[in-house]
Amino acid sequence: MSPPLVVPDASVILKWVLPAAEESDTDRALELREAILNESVRAIVPSLWWFEVGNTTARRFPALAPAWMAALLKFGLDEAPFSQNWVDRALGLTRLYGVSFYDAAYHALALVRKGVFVTADERYVARVAQEGAVVALREWTPAA
Repeated sequence: MSPPLVVPDASVILKWVLPAAEESDTDRALELREAILNESVRAIVPSLWWFEVGNTTARRFPALAPAWMAALLKFGLDEAPFSQNWVDRALGLTRLYGVSFYDAAYHALALVRKGVFVTADERYVARVAQEGAVVALREWTPAA
């Protein structure tokens, strides 16, 4: 049996490199990172994560952004190729719940791939909870 699939978004991935003092739930994010590294969970992300993470690191920590982006590149997250089903799901979530297409893209990927979307954005989770396949980072556990 293969390990459970998670789709961490940029808000989670950023906690892998940003100073812990500035971030809440960093311990949870690092626990997820460790679970990915030891292969107790599988991770997949949409390629847009690079742009979200790069934007935040470049704007908030310009001197450290190159090293952090290089470290994340070495991490080697699997990126999902886009599919019509995935895009349609993301567009549907955006329309139905009034959320950004960026956030919906991660969630739709989890829905299409039968995984769980893990995000630090608790407002997003509250808006779309009835769709399933989404959990707030602070609530995530390896068994989730």
